[in-house]
Amino acid sequence: MFSGIVEEAAEVVSIDREGSNVHLTIRCSFTDELKIDQSVAHNGVCLTVVKITDDGTYTVTAVQETLDRSNLGDLRPGDLVNLERSMKIDGRLDGHIVQGHVDTTAVCTGVVALDGSWYYSFRYDFRKELARKGYVTVEKGSVTVNGVSLTVCDSESDGFRVAIIPYTHDHTNFKTIAKGTKVNLEFDIIGKYIARISALS
Repeated sequence: MFSGIVEEAAEVVSIDREGSNVHLTIRCSFTDELKIDQSVAHNGVCLTVVKITDDGTYTVTAVQETLDRSNLGDLRPGDLVNLERSMKIDGRLDGHIVQGHVDTTAVCTGVVALDGSWYYSFRYDFRKELARKGYVTVEKGSVTVNGVSLTVCDSESDGFRVAIIPYTHDHTNFKTIAKGTKVNLEFDIIGKYIARISALS
């Protein structure tokens, strides 16, 4: 379980393919605090640490299902990936409840720079059957973009905008997102439960 508060935008050091799986090796500042079998969110995708080395890197594995639903398969060495370790049970929930289970991807359709902040617009494939399951945004609701907990504005059936403050821009890979960039989306779990209960009633 995560909160969508990114700890670090870390560098992808290497990518190795083994069958349909992809092993991602990451260099970050808290590698020495990690343990084998620990969960870490990568661009919002919960992955398990499978290897830790003395050179400040660790490795996680993404299976085909994960690659099909996320942008992890598009990563290349040198890219930045947003990292968040799992939430502490005794801590404050600064973002919102994030499972680390990416629902789909979206494409950035525009970036507007304001005086001290940015608007990012995103578009995703709208499908009625998924919308009925809660794969939608609502005005002023929560959404996770590349693992970042954000507030929705200008919600549409197949898209939305978010406003990004300088801290988020500078400390996540939002600084690398431009028109045409593919990002990971996780819709609000509360909305999914409400949609499911409503469908059964």
